Amino acid sequence: MKYSGWPEPGELVVGKIDEIEDFGVFVDLDEYEGKRGLCHISEVASGWIKNVRDHVNEGQTVVAKVLDVDESAQQIDLSIKDVNDHQRKEKIQEWKNEQKADNWMELAFGEDLDDETYAAIANELLAEFGSMYDGFESAAIHGEDALEDVDLSEEEIDAIVQTARNNVSVPYVQVTGYVDLSCPESDGVDVIKEALQAAEGNGEVPDEIELEVTYVGSPEYRIQVQAPDYKTAEDALEESADRAAAVVEQHGGAGQFHRERSEDDE
Repeated sequence: MKYSGWPEPGELVVGKIDEIEDFGVFVDLDEYEGKRGLCHISEVASGWIKNVRDHVNEGQTVVAKVLDVDESAQQIDLSIKDVNDHQRKEKIQEWKNEQKADNWMELAFGEDLDDETYAAIANELLAEFGSMYDGFESAAIHGEDALEDVDLSEEEIDAIVQTARNNVSVPYVQVTGYVDLSCPESDGVDVIKEALQAAEGNGEVPDEIELEVTYVGSPEYRIQVQAPDYKTAEDALEESADRAAAVVEQHGGAGQFHRERSEDDE
């Protein structure tokens, strides 16, 4: 996707050097339709520059900072030297992500998707998520729920969700905790079984969460949760332990959640 407008001063942009002159380099901006910027020789690299070609090459992809934009003169002033390594890596990754998202749009809606419809769908994702990539990633994690506030048709939402789930590699985190369960009643074994089923969610755990409860050693059970982010994982972990404890406490037993093992693994 290429934007039709102009970049803002201070913005980082990705471009390809398409012409080198003694006074600087011209950069074709990959993210903006028909836009080209000039990086003066003094903004190519720090220190005194004898030959621009010692620092950049034609066809090289660079990340530059927008210094000034003069729409009336059709001029964009850029600086390559004002971008540090961390900013460069982050911007390149963001740019690559949007290229992936552009490909997912084609997979979701076909190669014949017209520019107007593409822009309408893309702008909805940008408004809600900040980027198309983040929109597809959220759809892969949360399904249709992620797009409930987006002004798209059911067919468009379904196409995005199905494409996301088939193509997006979701970053997951894993957390572990432990719960001690005991019940002095005669049917205590059955109560513990019921508590463990409750800990595992009784089949009602959200799709984006994987939760497993395993026996460690009486009265201790391990709860492992895999989720898209730490807050979701931590919440699911504590809720799992709380469900188990509630069951045994209803039958006169006791349940206690803790993050570390009570004893070292054998």
